[in-house]
This record gives sequence, structure tokens and C-alpha cells, in this order.
Amino acid sequence: MPAQPQVQVMGIDAGGTMTDTFFVREDGRFVVGKAQSNPADESLAIYHSSRDALAHWGREVDEVYPELLTCVYSGTAMLNRVVQRKGLDVGLMVNKGFEHVHSMGRAIQSYLGYALEERIHLNTHRYDEPLVPLARTRGVTERTDVQGTVVIPLREAEVRQATRELVEAGSQAIVICLLQSHKNGASEQRARDVCREELQRLGVELPVFASVDYYPQRKESHRMNTTILEAYAAEPSRQTLKKVSDRFRQHGAKFDLRVMATHGGTISWKAKELARTIVSGPIGGVIGAKLLGEALGDENIACSDIGGTSFDMALITKGSFAIASDPDMARLVLSLPLVTMDSVGAGAGSFVRLDPYSGAIKLGPDSAGYRVGTCWPESGLDTVSVSDCHVVLGYLNPDNFLGGAIKLDVQRAREHIQAQIAGPLGLGVEDAAAGVIELLDLQLREYLRSNVSAKGYSPTDFVCFSYGGAGPVHTYGYTEGLGFKDVVVPAWAAGFSAFGCACADFEYRYDKSVDLALSQLASAEQKGAAAATIQQAWSDLAAKVVEEFRINGFKPEDVILRPGYRMQYMGQLNDLEIDSPVAAAASAEDWDRIVEAFETTYGRVYASSARSPELGFSVTGAIMRGMVVTQKPVLPEDPIGEPTPPAEARIGTRRLYRHKQWHEAVIWRMEALRAGNEIVGPAIVESDATTFVVPQGFATTLDKHRLFHLRELARSGRQTH
Repeated sequence: MPAQPQVQVMGIDAGGTMTDTFFVREDGRFVVGKAQSNPADESLAIYHSSRDALAHWGREVDEVYPELLTCVYSGTAMLNRVVQRKGLDVGLMVNKGFEHVHSMGRAIQSYLGYALEERIHLNTHRYDEPLVPLARTRGVTERTDVQGTVVIPLREAEVRQATRELVEAGSQAIVICLLQSHKNGASEQRARDVCREELQRLGVELPVFASVDYYPQRKESHRMNTTILEAYAAEPSRQTLKKVSDRFRQHGAKFDLRVMATHGGTISWKAKELARTIVSGPIGGVIGAKLLGEALGDENIACSDIGGTSFDMALITKGSFAIASDPDMARLVLSLPLVTMDSVGAGAGSFVRLDPYSGAIKLGPDSAGYRVGTCWPESGLDTVSVSDCHVVLGYLNPDNFLGGAIKLDVQRAREHIQAQIAGPLGLGVEDAAAGVIELLDLQLREYLRSNVSAKGYSPTDFVCFSYGGAGPVHTYGYTEGLGFKDVVVPAWAAGFSAFGCACADFEYRYDKSVDLALSQLASAEQKGAAAATIQQAWSDLAAKVVEEFRINGFKPEDVILRPGYRMQYMGQLNDLEIDSPVAAAASAEDWDRIVEAFETTYGRVYASSARSPELGFSVTGAIMRGMVVTQKPVLPEDPIGEPTPPAEARIGTRRLYRHKQWHEAVIWRMEALRAGNEIVGPAIVESDATTFVVPQGFATTLDKHRLFHLRELARSGRQTH
């Protein structure tokens, strides 16, 4: 038997419901694996998912792991730790008189994640418990003004006293965050050193986090929250990642595990700033969609990702995705660069209940997670989930869930739907289940449409990519009637976020606040000085980037540096992130090119007529990215064949309920379909990892890249059968 091509790349998406793995060979071929998530031991779920994937190639984990050149992890463990408040006991040191800053938070934190009807009523607002209570917060005397001048020097004796008190209060880590430290970090750095000296004198080993070392940016609430996250959640998550890395090592792996970061690049699990990986899974999908869009020639893409717990969407416009500099996550405002995404807590595992007052069906926000629903007898659940409705309606094959690894009980699901939904509403079980699916599809459709429209676009300008384990089950429902140019479902939709992780650059990124304002009529001397200020910030950040890569065994000459900045017209509230047109800034000409790149981007994002150079220009931040070259997946290219699928791809038929009647749907085996094949609904395309539903009135074609293109027959001028 000839030797198989080497497996080079692995991507991991450890979600709340399923753990997906994605392997790529040197010939560009890839395979997807799936296993139930295991919150107690993520490394075990990754191992089982790997075995599931590699079985398609007849390979074993112990022979493939040693071949791998690179592996990228993404997951939700850190975010879940914050949401569930299961982090370390952190101590906080701030300026005296500002001990309540973290507890007060920002007003927006009292209604983040609320629907509009709840946002507008003050009595529905609430603040979550702070990550650090007042009992473990201490103030020390120091004041630096807004220009960065130290007005009141740090009183070191108070730092030593605060350190002793925080240790006595049971702190497992100490965070130091002083006002204006982004302008002048001297006082905060001295407080850090004194704190470490005192801990050493006490004989206590505790990590100390100074905000200036991690996130030297304005907005103290954002900066404080993010540095606290570094201590509260990132350090425990590092232990999870170490466990994952250790299991790889046990099976002969030689690569250094990388993690998907919020800005769309990947960093080592040993990286200093691990809070940048707080949300990583959905971002992988956006990176993958960008790569696919480039291959297909599509610049405008609506990314939609449905898993068991949530629906995540992002927009790629003109080939680029937006990055927010101070986003929110888990009802906290943060100082992190984050790929702009919108998320709603509705997925295939969402619980379904009747509102006790109105009798209306309510979906989520809580979810069955990896336990699927009542249809899985071993789930221990007694509340109906969306998956129970899928099983009853014939969408899912109860004997092929996870490739048959777990068996689903249709009758059990019917009984729970009858008791909890259908009976109280006076409906048949099928109509109740169909109503749930239609309601979910409607919510997702409106969510998708409103997000596209709110940004000034029409769905007709976009191609919609649908992925995630549950994406292909709902694609027809939430895209119907919106008029997208094309609707694309990758054959590897279930592992698409893991695929995106494998596509991402090995990239570190550092940001720094800069306060720089210049008139349109500035002199050449003033422009040159402004360029020098930006260059100094870039140099400071470049040193940090190179140091991170050095920790991972790379030489400075291996690192490709890419400077950037955030800029706005003077007086405006929102800035834009720009990739610098110059590698270094030193002259008035460099400043002019920096301004020109901003104005070009501004005109593209808003409109050329909205540009306002007469206001002057304000640089608010400096950005430095560094990357090294890594192996990435190559899209498959199969020869185009006949429209009629091969006979061996047809598995049989199954009844599917929609629009108040049963339809006889043809079942197709996804892996056996060939490029060029066309399937007209009602049909269901099954693989071990996902199910693609093509109802009556729809058709789909498989292209050479193994991407399904879904279309509505009536709207494309074809007869509906």
C-alpha cells in the first residue's frame, strides 16, 4: 500500500456542545472530526474528535500527531469561566479614592446583551457581581495627570501595606491599575516592582499583573477589566491549554500549540497576553470565510455560524473585516482588538419553553450544550431543546448523530414536546415542533437582515456563508427571501471554524494609545514631529512583538512586522483602524501618506462625500503586528462531473415534515457526492458531522471546492416541484 501524504495542519474548535478537529494533508486534502465536548477534560474530547477525523483516512492518532507541523486551538473555556464566575481570587491595587471604579463599571455594563425593550427601562438594568470584590481592593496614593506628568509621587510604603493586606485577604493574583498609566507607566511599573519585592519578602509566590505591561490604553474601566481578566480567567485557562499540549506530547507531537486570538491571528499558549484568546471559536470561521471569499472572488460576505448554543455573524466588506478596539464580552467593556461580530443566544441546543404569562414560545438563552436534548436518553435532561424538534420532524437521522456514536430516541422527544409545548398550545406534535423551527429561523433571518441593513448595506450585495454544526440544517430557513447573491455551505461546515483557525497567521499584535492631533494646514516640521511620535510608539510595540516570538523559538529576522494605527477626524467619536502605507514614519511625506490612507478607508467605509479633512486629523492609537510564515490548508479542486449524483451516493428516503405536510426526502451521503452534482429538494445530505437540509422549493449544486450553493427555485425562475 503506497504511503499516504503527510498530515501537516490541525485546527481545533472546542465549543460548548461539540469539539471539532480539522486535519490538512500536504496535498491540500482535509478531513473533519467531531466529538461531544468534555468541559472536565478538553484534551480528551480533542483526542476522540481526532480519532473520528483520522478514521476517514485509515490513520491513527499516534502516527499522525508526530507528523503535524502546526496546530491551532480555539475554544470557549475562558469565556465560560468568566460568565460562570469561576476564576481566581484576584486582588486589585488602584489609586486611593478610586477603589470603587471596578465595582461601578460603566453604565453600559448594566444593560449589555439586553433586547431593546429591556434596555429602555431603567428598572430592568442590573450590574453583575464584580470580578474583584471591594474586600480585595486597596488604594495607594499616587497621581499622574492627563499629560503624563507625575503630580503626586507613588508612596511605596502604602504599596507594601496593600500587598500584605491583599495576601491576607486570600488573593491568588494581584492586578495593579493606576490612572493615566497609558501616558506614563513609571508609577505603575514601580508599584509592580515594589509589590513583587514585598511578596518575595513574605515568601509568597503570586503572579502580579500591571496594566501598562499588557494593555497601555486609555479608558481605565476597559483597561482594568482586561488586566483583571488576564489574572482571573487567563491563568486558569493556561492550565487547560497546558493539559491539551501535554496530551499532544504523550502521542508524539512536536509542534508548539497555538491559540486563536481575538484580532484574527494566532498566538502561542505560552503568550503573556492570553486574555486575547477569550473568544476564539467564532473568529476562526470569519478567517476561513475571508480565505474562501478570496478564492471565489467574493469581496462582500455575510458570515453566519450556528452551533449548539449561539448564532454568530460577521460582515466582510471589500475583503476586510472590522476590528473593534474597545469591545464588550461577558457584559464587561474591554481593551482588546476584537473582530467585530454579533451574537445571539439561539442555537440547535437552545431550550424551548412556553412563557407562563403570554403562552408564547421562548427559545433559550440557555442551552442543552453537549447533552443535545431529551432525545438522547442519557442526557439527564427533561426540557425540550431545538434538537428534539429536528429529530421529530425528520431533519436528523437518529441513528447517525455523530456518525452513530450516540443514538437518539424519537419517541422520547415526541413525548416531551407533547407534554411541554404541543399539549398546552392545543397543537399536534409535528406542528408544534415545526413552529419552533420556523420561529428560530425567523429570529435568525431578521437578525441577519437587520445587521446587514444597520451597516448601510443590502443582502443583495453579499454572499452568505453558512456553517457551524447546525448551520446547514437551518440555512434555507434563515436565508429564504433575503436575496443574497449566493448562499454557500461548505461540505466541512461542521469544522469550518477549526478550518479557519488552520488558515490564520501566526501573529502577535500589540496596541498602544496615542494622543496626536494635527491641523489640515500643519507645517512640514509639525508633520515630521507627528510621524516621529508614531514611529516611537511602533518601535516600543515592535520590541514586545519580537520578544513574544523569541519565547517561541523564532529569531527577530523571522518576524515580518506590519505597523498600523487608529485615526479619526478631530472631534469625531469613532476612529478607524488602518494598515500603515509606510513601514516606518520619519518625515512630513510619511505623515501625508498616513493621512491619505485614512481618508481612502474613510471614504470606503462611509462615503467619499463624508470626508472632513478641514476638521484636522487625530491619531488615537498605534498598532504593531508581527507574523511568521506557517503552513496553511489548500482548497481542494475536484474535476467537474455530471449534474446527476452517482447511484452509490443515494442512501434512501426519509419523511420530512414542513409546511403542515410530510414530504418524502431523498437522503444523500455527502462524502459520495461529486463536483457538479445537483440536488433538488426535498432532500437531506448527511455526513457524520453535519446534516444539510434542502427542502421542497430549493436546490443545491456542489462545486469543485466542495462548496454547496443553495438557491430558491421559484426565485431563480425554475419550476417548483
